[in-house]
Amino acid sequence: MHPPVRLPFLFLLALLFTSIHVYAEDIYRRGGTVVTPELTAIAGWFRSEHDYSGRLAPVAWEEGFIKYGLRGTSVRAGSDTVHGGFALVSSATWGDGDAGGYSNGRERRTSIEEAHLGWKSGDLLPAFGHDGIDLSAGRQIVKVGRGFLIYDDGFNPGAALASGTLDRGGAFYIAPRHAFGKSAVVRLGGDNGWHGSVIWLKSNNHAQANTELAVGTVSHTVAAGTIGATYIRGLNVDERYVDPVQLQRRGMRIYSVLANGNAGIAHTNFGFEYAVQETGVKRQSAWYVQAERSFPAATWQPILEYRFSRYSPAWDILFTGGYRDWLQGEVASNYTGAYASNLQIHKVGLMLQPHQTLSMGLALFDLKTLDDRATLSRSAREANLYADYALSTKLTIAPLLGLYQPRRQHGNAGSASTNVYAQIMLIAVH
Repeated sequence: MHPPVRLPFLFLLALLFTSIHVYAEDIYRRGGTVVTPELTAIAGWFRSEHDYSGRLAPVAWEEGFIKYGLRGTSVRAGSDTVHGGFALVSSATWGDGDAGGYSNGRERRTSIEEAHLGWKSGDLLPAFGHDGIDLSAGRQIVKVGRGFLIYDDGFNPGAALASGTLDRGGAFYIAPRHAFGKSAVVRLGGDNGWHGSVIWLKSNNHAQANTELAVGTVSHTVAAGTIGATYIRGLNVDERYVDPVQLQRRGMRIYSVLANGNAGIAHTNFGFEYAVQETGVKRQSAWYVQAERSFPAATWQPILEYRFSRYSPAWDILFTGGYRDWLQGEVASNYTGAYASNLQIHKVGLMLQPHQTLSMGLALFDLKTLDDRATLSRSAREANLYADYALSTKLTIAPLLGLYQPRRQHGNAGSASTNVYAQIMLIAVH
Protein backbone atom coordinates (compact mmCIF):
# COMPACT_ATOMS: atom_id res chain seq x y z
CA MET A 1 0.00 0.00 0.00
CA HIS A 2 1.27 3.45 -0.89
CA PRO A 3 1.28 6.28 1.68
CA PRO A 4 -1.30 9.08 1.38
CA VAL A 5 -0.57 12.35 -0.37
CA ARG A 6 2.15 14.18 1.59
CA LEU A 7 1.41 17.32 3.57
CA PRO A 8 4.11 19.40 1.82
CA PHE A 9 2.50 18.48 -1.48
CA LEU A 10 -0.89 19.68 -0.24
CA PHE A 11 0.79 22.92 0.83
CA LEU A 12 2.14 23.30 -2.71
CA LEU A 13 -1.37 22.89 -4.10
CA ALA A 14 -2.74 25.54 -1.76
CA LEU A 15 0.07 27.91 -2.72
CA LEU A 16 -0.55 27.20 -6.39
CA PHE A 17 -4.27 28.09 -6.19
CA THR A 18 -3.80 31.24 -4.12
CA SER A 19 -0.69 32.80 -5.62
CA ILE A 20 -1.87 32.54 -9.21
CA HIS A 21 -4.74 34.91 -8.38
CA VAL A 22 -2.98 37.45 -6.18
CA TYR A 23 0.00 38.11 -8.46
CA ALA A 24 -0.19 41.63 -9.90
CA GLU A 25 -0.23 42.14 -13.66
CA ASP A 26 2.65 44.64 -13.58
CA ILE A 27 4.71 45.76 -10.64
CA TYR A 28 6.27 48.70 -12.49
CA ARG A 29 5.21 50.65 -15.57
CA ARG A 30 6.64 54.00 -16.55
CA GLY A 31 7.15 55.34 -20.04
CA GLY A 32 8.43 52.51 -22.18
CA THR A 33 9.62 50.44 -19.23
CA VAL A 34 7.53 47.55 -17.91
CA VAL A 35 8.44 45.02 -15.20
CA THR A 36 6.13 42.02 -14.92
CA PRO A 37 6.11 39.19 -12.38
CA GLU A 38 6.42 35.65 -13.70
CA LEU A 39 4.84 32.64 -12.01
CA THR A 40 4.55 29.07 -13.25
CA ALA A 41 3.55 26.23 -10.96
CA ILE A 42 2.88 22.56 -11.70
CA ALA A 43 1.84 19.80 -9.33
CA GLY A 44 1.39 16.21 -10.49
CA TRP A 45 0.32 12.78 -9.24
CA PHE A 46 1.81 9.74 -11.00
CA ARG A 47 1.31 5.97 -10.81
CA SER A 48 2.84 3.14 -12.85
CA GLU A 49 1.91 -0.53 -12.47
CA HIS A 50 5.41 -1.48 -13.62
CA ASP A 51 8.73 -0.05 -12.48
CA TYR A 52 11.76 0.07 -14.79
CA SER A 53 14.56 0.43 -12.25
CA GLY A 54 14.52 -3.10 -10.87
CA ARG A 55 12.06 -2.66 -7.98
CA LEU A 56 9.51 -4.93 -9.76
CA ALA A 57 6.49 -3.38 -8.05
CA PRO A 58 3.94 -0.64 -8.72
CA VAL A 59 5.18 2.84 -7.90
CA ALA A 60 3.36 6.05 -7.02
CA TRP A 61 4.81 9.49 -6.48
CA GLU A 62 4.12 13.21 -6.61
CA GLU A 63 6.13 16.03 -8.17
CA GLY A 64 5.85 19.77 -7.97
CA PHE A 65 7.62 23.02 -8.66
CA ILE A 66 7.10 26.76 -8.58
CA LYS A 67 9.03 29.10 -10.86
CA TYR A 68 8.88 32.72 -9.74
CA GLY A 69 10.65 35.83 -10.89
CA LEU A 70 10.53 39.03 -12.93
CA ARG A 71 10.68 39.96 -16.60
CA GLY A 72 11.24 43.43 -17.94
CA THR A 73 11.38 45.40 -21.19
CA SER A 74 12.41 48.96 -21.87
CA VAL A 75 11.67 50.54 -25.26
CA ARG A 76 14.21 53.23 -26.08
CA ALA A 77 13.89 56.35 -28.22
CA GLY A 78 15.13 54.57 -31.33
CA SER A 79 12.43 51.90 -30.91
CA ASP A 80 15.08 49.39 -29.87
CA THR A 81 14.35 47.35 -26.76
CA VAL A 82 16.36 46.18 -23.78
CA HIS A 83 14.89 43.08 -22.17
CA GLY A 84 15.79 40.68 -19.40
CA GLY A 85 14.57 38.22 -16.83
CA PHE A 86 15.41 36.61 -13.52
CA ALA A 87 13.67 33.58 -12.00
CA LEU A 88 14.08 31.02 -9.23
CA VAL A 89 12.72 27.47 -9.16
CA SER A 90 11.71 25.49 -6.07
CA SER A 91 11.08 21.80 -6.83
CA ALA A 92 10.52 18.48 -5.07
CA THR A 93 9.55 14.83 -5.45
CA TRP A 94 7.60 12.81 -2.89
CA GLY A 95 6.70 9.14 -2.59
CA ASP A 96 8.42 6.21 -4.30
CA GLY A 97 10.28 8.25 -6.88
CA ASP A 98 9.60 7.95 -10.61
CA ALA A 99 9.15 4.69 -12.52
CA GLY A 100 12.49 5.04 -14.30
CA GLY A 101 14.50 5.17 -11.09
CA TYR A 102 15.87 8.68 -11.67
CA SER A 103 14.47 10.07 -8.40
CA ASN A 104 13.94 8.59 -4.94
CA GLY A 105 11.18 10.82 -3.55
CA ARG A 106 13.41 12.83 -1.22
CA GLU A 107 14.63 15.55 -3.61
CA ARG A 108 14.17 19.20 -2.61
CA ARG A 109 15.91 22.21 -4.12
CA THR A 110 15.63 25.95 -4.74
CA SER A 111 18.00 27.44 -7.32
CA ILE A 112 18.38 30.18 -9.91
CA GLU A 113 16.78 29.09 -13.18
CA GLU A 114 17.05 32.18 -15.43
CA ALA A 115 19.19 35.33 -15.37
CA HIS A 116 19.63 36.97 -18.76
CA LEU A 117 19.76 40.30 -20.59
CA GLY A 118 19.14 41.12 -24.23
CA TRP A 119 18.65 43.79 -26.86
CA LYS A 120 16.42 43.99 -29.95
CA SER A 121 17.12 46.51 -32.67
CA GLY A 122 13.52 47.62 -33.35
CA ASP A 123 13.63 49.93 -36.39
CA LEU A 124 17.08 51.26 -35.56
CA LEU A 125 18.69 49.25 -38.40
CA PRO A 126 16.04 49.03 -41.15
CA ALA A 127 18.27 46.96 -43.44
CA PHE A 128 17.74 44.02 -41.06
CA GLY A 129 13.99 44.59 -40.67
CA HIS A 130 12.05 45.23 -37.50
CA ASP A 131 13.91 43.62 -34.59
CA GLY A 132 16.23 42.16 -37.19
CA ILE A 133 19.05 41.99 -34.65
CA ASP A 134 18.31 40.18 -31.40
CA LEU A 135 21.11 39.70 -28.88
CA SER A 136 20.83 37.89 -25.55
CA ALA A 137 23.19 36.39 -23.01
CA GLY A 138 23.12 34.70 -19.65
CA ARG A 139 21.22 31.83 -18.13
CA GLN A 140 18.29 31.23 -20.46
CA ILE A 141 16.21 28.70 -22.38
CA VAL A 142 17.43 28.24 -25.96
CA LYS A 143 15.68 26.18 -28.63
CA VAL A 144 17.08 25.53 -32.10
CA GLY A 145 14.57 25.11 -34.92
CA ARG A 146 11.86 22.56 -34.11
CA GLY A 147 13.93 21.20 -31.23
CA PHE A 148 14.84 17.96 -33.00
CA LEU A 149 18.50 18.46 -32.03
CA ILE A 150 18.35 21.10 -29.28
CA TYR A 151 15.05 21.68 -27.48
CA ASP A 152 16.45 22.99 -24.16
CA ASP A 153 18.49 21.67 -21.22
CA GLY A 154 15.46 19.93 -19.77
CA PHE A 155 16.74 16.53 -18.57
CA ASN A 156 16.06 16.61 -14.81
CA PRO A 157 17.28 13.49 -12.97
CA GLY A 158 17.00 13.27 -9.22
CA ALA A 159 19.24 11.87 -6.50
CA ALA A 160 18.81 8.17 -7.33
CA LEU A 161 21.58 8.10 -9.96
CA ALA A 162 25.35 8.18 -9.47
CA SER A 163 25.12 8.59 -5.68
CA GLY A 164 23.24 11.84 -6.15
CA THR A 165 25.92 13.67 -8.14
CA LEU A 166 23.51 14.22 -11.07
CA ASP A 167 20.64 15.53 -8.92
CA ARG A 168 18.90 18.64 -10.31
CA GLY A 169 16.38 18.89 -7.51
CA GLY A 170 13.66 16.38 -8.32
CA ALA A 171 10.42 16.66 -10.31
CA PHE A 172 11.86 14.39 -13.01
CA TYR A 173 8.78 14.22 -15.25
CA ILE A 174 7.54 17.79 -15.06
CA ALA A 175 11.15 18.98 -15.48
CA PRO A 176 11.25 22.50 -14.02
CA ARG A 177 14.81 23.33 -15.12
CA HIS A 178 15.26 24.05 -18.83
CA ALA A 179 17.76 26.90 -19.04
CA PHE A 180 21.35 26.50 -20.15
CA GLY A 181 23.78 27.64 -17.45
CA LYS A 182 25.56 30.05 -19.81
CA SER A 183 24.66 31.22 -23.29
CA ALA A 184 25.17 33.92 -25.90
CA VAL A 185 22.72 34.19 -28.79
CA VAL A 186 22.84 36.41 -31.89
CA ARG A 187 19.79 36.24 -34.16
CA LEU A 188 19.77 38.16 -37.44
CA GLY A 189 17.03 38.89 -39.95
CA GLY A 190 13.83 38.51 -37.95
CA ASP A 191 11.35 35.76 -38.84
CA ASN A 192 10.86 36.20 -42.60
CA GLY A 193 13.06 36.06 -45.66
CA TRP A 194 16.65 35.10 -44.93
CA HIS A 195 17.49 34.84 -41.26
CA GLY A 196 19.93 32.98 -39.07
CA SER A 197 21.65 32.69 -35.72
CA VAL A 198 24.98 32.12 -34.04
CA ILE A 199 24.73 30.53 -30.59
CA TRP A 200 27.09 29.50 -27.81
CA LEU A 201 25.72 27.19 -25.11
CA LYS A 202 27.27 25.87 -21.91
CA SER A 203 25.19 23.41 -19.90
CA ASN A 204 25.53 23.24 -16.12
CA ASN A 205 23.63 19.92 -16.09
CA HIS A 206 25.91 17.20 -14.72
CA ALA A 207 23.76 14.54 -16.43
CA GLN A 208 24.74 16.25 -19.69
CA ALA A 209 28.41 16.35 -18.63
CA ASN A 210 28.19 20.18 -18.63
CA THR A 211 28.44 20.03 -22.43
CA GLU A 212 29.57 23.14 -24.32
CA LEU A 213 28.39 23.72 -27.92
CA ALA A 214 28.59 26.21 -30.77
CA VAL A 215 25.60 26.39 -33.12
CA GLY A 216 24.94 28.13 -36.42
CA THR A 217 21.67 28.25 -38.37
CA VAL A 218 20.49 29.75 -41.65
CA SER A 219 16.90 29.71 -42.88
CA HIS A 220 14.61 31.21 -45.50
CA THR A 221 10.94 31.76 -44.64
CA VAL A 222 8.04 32.62 -46.94
CA ALA A 223 4.28 32.17 -46.59
CA ALA A 224 4.45 28.52 -47.66
CA GLY A 225 7.06 27.56 -45.07
CA THR A 226 10.70 27.51 -44.04
CA ILE A 227 13.77 25.74 -45.35
CA GLY A 228 17.03 25.81 -43.46
CA ALA A 229 20.24 24.23 -42.26
CA THR A 230 21.93 23.81 -38.88
CA TYR A 231 25.55 23.21 -37.88
CA ILE A 232 26.56 22.15 -34.36
CA ARG A 233 30.10 21.79 -33.07
CA GLY A 234 30.88 20.15 -29.75
CA LEU A 235 33.44 22.22 -27.85
CA ASN A 236 33.95 20.56 -24.48
CA VAL A 237 32.59 18.27 -21.75
CA ASP A 238 33.30 17.92 -18.04
CA GLU A 239 35.19 14.65 -17.55
CA ARG A 240 34.05 14.40 -13.92
CA TYR A 241 30.56 13.46 -15.12
CA VAL A 242 31.04 12.21 -18.67
CA ASP A 243 30.05 8.77 -19.96
CA PRO A 244 31.64 7.16 -23.06
CA VAL A 245 28.96 8.51 -25.40
CA GLN A 246 29.17 12.06 -24.06
CA LEU A 247 32.98 12.00 -24.24
CA GLN A 248 32.60 11.99 -28.04
CA ARG A 249 30.88 15.38 -27.90
CA ARG A 250 34.29 17.05 -27.73
CA GLY A 251 34.91 17.81 -31.41
CA MET A 252 31.54 16.41 -32.54
CA ARG A 253 30.05 17.83 -35.74
CA ILE A 254 26.37 17.75 -36.65
CA TYR A 255 24.92 18.91 -39.97
CA SER A 256 21.21 19.04 -40.70
CA VAL A 257 18.79 20.26 -43.35
CA LEU A 258 15.14 20.91 -42.60
CA ALA A 259 11.85 22.21 -43.94
CA ASN A 260 8.42 22.87 -42.45
CA GLY A 261 5.25 24.68 -43.43
CA ASN A 262 1.98 24.17 -45.30
CA ALA A 263 3.47 24.24 -48.84
CA GLY A 264 0.57 26.50 -49.86
CA ILE A 265 -2.11 23.95 -48.86
CA ALA A 266 -4.61 25.28 -46.32
CA HIS A 267 -5.09 23.45 -43.02
CA THR A 268 -1.99 21.31 -43.44
CA ASN A 269 1.51 21.25 -42.05
CA PHE A 270 4.50 19.27 -43.26
CA GLY A 271 7.98 18.88 -41.84
CA PHE A 272 11.21 16.98 -42.12
CA GLU A 273 14.76 17.16 -40.85
CA TYR A 274 17.77 15.03 -41.72
CA ALA A 275 20.87 15.21 -39.51
CA VAL A 276 24.31 13.62 -39.70
CA GLN A 277 26.48 13.27 -36.60
CA GLU A 278 30.25 12.86 -36.91
CA THR A 279 32.27 11.69 -33.92
CA GLY A 280 35.19 9.32 -33.38
CA VAL A 281 32.97 6.35 -34.26
CA LYS A 282 30.95 5.49 -37.33
CA ARG A 283 28.90 8.35 -38.77
CA GLN A 284 25.38 8.39 -37.34
CA SER A 285 22.13 9.89 -38.61
CA ALA A 286 18.70 10.86 -37.38
CA TRP A 287 15.69 12.09 -39.34
CA TYR A 288 11.94 12.49 -39.33
CA VAL A 289 9.05 13.20 -41.70
CA GLN A 290 5.75 14.55 -40.48
CA ALA A 291 2.34 15.50 -41.89
CA GLU A 292 -0.62 17.12 -40.17
CA ARG A 293 -4.14 17.93 -41.37
CA SER A 294 -6.72 19.98 -39.49
CA PHE A 295 -10.48 20.20 -40.10
CA PRO A 296 -11.53 23.51 -38.49
CA ALA A 297 -15.11 23.40 -39.85
CA ALA A 298 -15.83 19.88 -38.58
CA THR A 299 -17.35 19.00 -35.21
CA TRP A 300 -14.71 19.19 -32.45
CA GLN A 301 -12.18 20.56 -34.98
CA PRO A 302 -10.11 17.36 -35.35
CA ILE A 303 -6.40 17.40 -36.18
CA LEU A 304 -4.74 14.28 -37.58
CA GLU A 305 -0.97 13.77 -37.38
CA TYR A 306 1.51 11.17 -38.60
CA ARG A 307 5.26 11.19 -37.92
CA PHE A 308 8.04 8.73 -38.63
CA SER A 309 11.39 9.25 -36.95
CA ARG A 310 14.57 7.19 -37.00
CA TYR A 311 17.72 7.41 -34.84
CA SER A 312 20.89 5.42 -35.61
CA PRO A 313 22.10 2.88 -33.00
CA ALA A 314 24.92 5.13 -31.71
CA TRP A 315 23.13 8.46 -32.15
CA ASP A 316 23.86 10.90 -29.31
CA ILE A 317 20.50 12.26 -28.13
CA LEU A 318 22.16 15.59 -27.22
CA PHE A 319 19.50 18.09 -26.01
CA THR A 320 16.33 16.89 -27.70
CA GLY A 321 13.13 16.67 -25.64
CA GLY A 322 9.88 18.56 -25.17
CA TYR A 323 6.58 17.72 -23.50
CA ARG A 324 4.36 15.92 -26.06
CA ASP A 325 6.93 16.60 -28.75
CA TRP A 326 10.21 14.66 -29.09
CA LEU A 327 9.53 12.69 -25.91
CA GLN A 328 7.60 10.04 -27.82
CA GLY A 329 5.45 7.86 -25.58
CA GLU A 330 5.05 8.91 -21.95
CA VAL A 331 6.20 5.57 -20.53
CA ALA A 332 8.66 4.65 -23.29
CA SER A 333 10.59 7.92 -23.44
CA ASN A 334 10.48 8.93 -19.79
CA TYR A 335 11.01 5.69 -17.91
CA THR A 336 12.17 2.76 -20.07
CA GLY A 337 15.18 4.35 -21.79
CA ALA A 338 13.59 4.35 -25.26
CA TYR A 339 14.72 7.88 -25.95
CA ALA A 340 15.89 9.19 -29.32
CA SER A 341 18.63 6.64 -29.94
CA ASN A 342 18.72 3.20 -31.65
CA LEU A 343 15.03 3.46 -32.55
CA GLN A 344 12.55 3.96 -35.30
CA ILE A 345 9.17 5.32 -34.21
CA HIS A 346 5.79 5.58 -35.91
CA LYS A 347 3.41 8.06 -34.30
CA VAL A 348 -0.27 8.55 -35.16
CA GLY A 349 -2.12 11.31 -33.36
CA LEU A 350 -5.68 12.62 -33.15
CA MET A 351 -6.53 15.87 -31.36
CA LEU A 352 -10.05 17.15 -30.67
CA GLN A 353 -11.55 20.28 -29.11
CA PRO A 354 -15.06 19.52 -27.81
CA HIS A 355 -15.23 22.90 -26.07
CA GLN A 356 -13.17 26.08 -25.98
CA THR A 357 -12.01 25.09 -22.49
CA LEU A 358 -11.39 21.40 -23.28
CA SER A 359 -8.99 19.71 -25.70
CA MET A 360 -8.40 15.97 -25.93
CA GLY A 361 -5.89 13.77 -27.71
CA LEU A 362 -4.93 10.22 -28.53
CA ALA A 363 -1.35 9.36 -29.49
CA LEU A 364 -0.32 5.89 -30.69
CA PHE A 365 3.34 4.86 -30.90
CA ASP A 366 5.09 1.87 -32.43
CA LEU A 367 8.74 1.70 -31.37
CA LYS A 368 11.29 -0.68 -32.84
CA THR A 369 14.87 -1.16 -31.59
CA LEU A 370 17.23 -1.12 -34.57
CA ASP A 371 20.09 -3.09 -32.98
CA ASP A 372 19.49 -5.00 -29.73
CA ARG A 373 22.67 -7.05 -29.79
CA ALA A 374 24.48 -4.70 -27.43
CA THR A 375 21.52 -3.21 -25.55
CA LEU A 376 18.12 -4.07 -24.14
CA SER A 377 15.32 -4.19 -26.67
CA ARG A 378 13.03 -1.18 -26.36
CA SER A 379 10.61 -2.37 -29.05
CA ALA A 380 7.09 -1.69 -27.83
CA ARG A 381 3.69 -0.23 -28.52
CA GLU A 382 2.15 2.56 -26.49
CA ALA A 383 -1.16 4.45 -26.42
CA ASN A 384 -1.62 7.75 -24.57
CA LEU A 385 -5.04 9.30 -23.98
CA TYR A 386 -4.88 12.82 -22.57
CA ALA A 387 -6.90 15.98 -22.00
CA ASP A 388 -6.37 19.63 -21.07
CA TYR A 389 -9.24 21.33 -19.26
CA ALA A 390 -8.96 25.04 -18.48
CA LEU A 391 -10.43 25.70 -15.04
CA SER A 392 -9.68 29.39 -15.63
CA THR A 393 -7.52 31.50 -17.91
CA LYS A 394 -4.51 30.70 -15.69
CA LEU A 395 -5.19 27.21 -14.34
CA THR A 396 -5.38 23.94 -16.30
CA ILE A 397 -5.93 20.34 -15.22
CA ALA A 398 -4.25 17.73 -17.45
CA PRO A 399 -5.00 14.01 -16.90
CA LEU A 400 -3.34 11.25 -18.93
CA LEU A 401 -3.75 7.48 -19.21
CA GLY A 402 -1.06 5.39 -20.86
CA LEU A 403 -0.91 1.73 -21.94
CA TYR A 404 2.57 0.40 -22.69
CA GLN A 405 3.26 -3.09 -24.04
CA PRO A 406 6.85 -4.23 -24.75
CA ARG A 407 7.73 -6.81 -27.38
CA ARG A 408 10.07 -8.64 -24.98
CA GLN A 409 10.12 -9.24 -21.25
CA HIS A 410 13.37 -7.42 -20.49
CA GLY A 411 11.89 -4.27 -22.01
CA ASN A 412 9.37 -4.16 -19.16
CA ALA A 413 11.40 -4.89 -16.03
CA GLY A 414 10.93 -8.64 -16.38
CA SER A 415 7.29 -8.59 -17.49
CA ALA A 416 5.78 -8.71 -20.98
CA SER A 417 2.35 -7.69 -19.68
CA THR A 418 0.84 -4.32 -20.46
CA ASN A 419 1.70 -1.52 -18.07
CA VAL A 420 -1.09 0.83 -17.03
CA TYR A 421 0.26 4.30 -16.32
CA ALA A 422 -1.72 7.30 -15.06
CA GLN A 423 -0.95 10.90 -14.19
CA ILE A 424 -2.82 14.10 -13.48
CA MET A 425 -1.26 17.56 -13.39
CA LEU A 426 -2.40 20.99 -12.29
CA ILE A 427 -0.70 23.70 -14.34
CA ALA A 428 -0.82 27.35 -13.32
CA VAL A 429 0.77 30.05 -15.49
CA HIS A 430 0.67 33.78 -14.88
